[in-house]
Amino acid sequence: MTIETFTLIQGKEKIELPHETGNWVLAREQGYSPVQMLVCAVAACGGYVYQSVLDNSHIPYQFEKIEADYSRDTERRAEPVQAIQLRFYVKIAEEFQEKAQRCLKLVSPNCPVIQSLDPAIQVEETVEFI
Repeated sequence: MTIETFTLIQGKEKIELPHETGNWVLAREQGYSPVQMLVCAVAACGGYVYQSVLDNSHIPYQFEKIEADYSRDTERRAEPVQAIQLRFYVKIAEEFQEKAQRCLKLVSPNCPVIQSLDPAIQVEETVEFI
């Protein structure tokens, strides 16, 4: 088992994550909120996994960007994340696009961040060929 520890500190006004290039402020008003960081972690991890799957499937590609949308469950007290939609924008030749589409099903089961989420959170991945 691997254990990694982070120490977050109280900054002048908000909680911060110290970093050698400058502290990350974890507040929507000054950076990104913890919920937004969670969604971005899902997007980044999912993107890395998708790229790995494309590499292992010998599909030539150029990865452009990821768009991540999320919704919150307003019926519950803490309004937790309810669903996350990831859209990968990738340049892939037409003859490889069907295979690349099928590769999406391997993202969630192989992404440690997605696997760490509450199973009630729905994560959907799509790919846009550009």
